[in-house]
Amino acid sequence: MQTLEQLTDASKSAWGTISQWIARARNHCEVIKKDQSSAERELFTMQMPTSSPMGAVIYETGGILIHYGWLRILGSGSFKLPRGLMDWNFSKSFNQSGDKPKYLLVADDVIGGYFALNGGSLGDNLGKIYYFSPKDLTWHDLNFTYTDFLAWALNGDIEAFYQNLFWQNWQEDVKQLDGNHM
Repeated sequence: MQTLEQLTDASKSAWGTISQWIARARNHCEVIKKDQSSAERELFTMQMPTSSPMGAVIYETGGILIHYGWLRILGSGSFKLPRGLMDWNFSKSFNQSGDKPKYLLVADDVIGGYFALNGGSLGDNLGKIYYFSPKDLTWHDLNFTYTDFLAWALNGDIEAFYQNLFWQNWQEDVKQLDGNHM
């Protein structure tokens, strides 16, 4: 097991790059302020260095809200998004610390869809993001790495992905939700 200091080597952090992506994002996004102790616990439990985009998002954010909160990318958890990536996955994709997860839930949306990194149980494309669609109750391979997924969430055509699912004044409705409501 690596120490927290080894996992958070600032000279190797991917957060600088992700921050630039966020600053130039086409889609509305809000970085949720982290709770330092939660960030440390989540990162240490995951054993994911901040040199990886996922590790950087976990350690530097409580989560990221995309498209006015329609899409919620998990970080270390916060008041506004009270689910850290590791906490949310415990007992869903693994049962004990050290277990290899069957998948990792990395984001969800307000209509009940889930984005997960495939650990082998969602399909053949290991290490890629799959989307669980509430429309057909099926996992769909998006053929994105986690990094590709972040780039898509920030700059992709979310309107096309969720075609015909937005309603009049949906932004106002979604802004009223906390991170646990769909």
